[in-house]
Amino acid sequence: MNPKKNKPVIGISIGDINGIGVEVTIKALLDNRIQKMITPVIYAHGKVLSFYRKQLGLEDFNFMQIRHIDEVHHKKINVINVMEESPEVISGVETQEAGKMALASLDAAIKDLKENKLDGLVTAPLNKNNINSPEKRFIGHTEYLTEAFGVKNSLMFLVSEDVRVGLVTGHIPIKDVSSNISESGIKTKLDIMIKSLKDDFGIGKPRIAVLGLNPHAGEDGLLGDEEEKIIIPVIREYKDKGQLVFGPYSADGFFGMMYQKKFDGVLAMYHDQGLIPFKSLAFETGVNFTAGLPIVRTSPDHGTAYNIAGKNIADEGSMRAAIMQAYDIIRNRNDWEEESD
Repeated sequence: MNPKKNKPVIGISIGDINGIGVEVTIKALLDNRIQKMITPVIYAHGKVLSFYRKQLGLEDFNFMQIRHIDEVHHKKINVINVMEESPEVISGVETQEAGKMALASLDAAIKDLKENKLDGLVTAPLNKNNINSPEKRFIGHTEYLTEAFGVKNSLMFLVSEDVRVGLVTGHIPIKDVSSNISESGIKTKLDIMIKSLKDDFGIGKPRIAVLGLNPHAGEDGLLGDEEEKIIIPVIREYKDKGQLVFGPYSADGFFGMMYQKKFDGVLAMYHDQGLIPFKSLAFETGVNFTAGLPIVRTSPDHGTAYNIAGKNIADEGSMRAAIMQAYDIIRNRNDWEEESD
């Protein structure tokens, strides 16, 4: 669907109904700017939305229940029931029933994405503990969606107005990081990042900083040799091809000196190396974007936050940013496709 002709239809998988996902979704959609930009479809259950609307005193939030995506109403907030009966909402409590609903919500949205009924997906936070089962192992949204769409590689790309951070390795134990750093792995993530910065963010010639793996980027081999043997040869190869790829930088000094402002993207070697500075810099406006997929998927950069669930104190800034970022990427991809035709 071309957003120039119609508002893009964006699905929202509700995540864990006992966390803050429903609250931040409702609050974000109460923003009139968003309702003018997109047609939202929430994959959940009407009773869950009604429960939080009453509990949080958000009576201005109105929605229309539809049975199927083909019934979508472009001037309403649409809700599709993903289960016959809604699980009981117990704010702040981890339950197996909430986990089942979170997975059912995500799977229903994926089905409609595969049938080209949605232009994009925003995923509210879920809990990996209660979503996992012996039948279905769930590591994270990024890995689940990558497998669902038959893509060999994707990139966890944390983005905000001032900084964009991608990861070479994602949800793996820290003891396994070094053995998972390879020239081919870094090249794969760099290629996805470069393409995404061009296609999804409209940056013609992106500048990318690559972080080192070891403290002080290895200190010329004194503190580890991954930089000398793996990372530097990759950077040199991309420079020789005319790409604006620089590094490796020591992560602490790089972010401490705010060097991220000089680059369009930063490639970190592992999860916490990239996410700790990103969330410190952009916690309320940060967005988790899965680059490299044939569909657009974004998410707020926070978790379920059980400790504040149902208290009407959750900040919807990151969810609002995730919805608006999805809209921008959909628009950029459509513009790029039109120019390429």
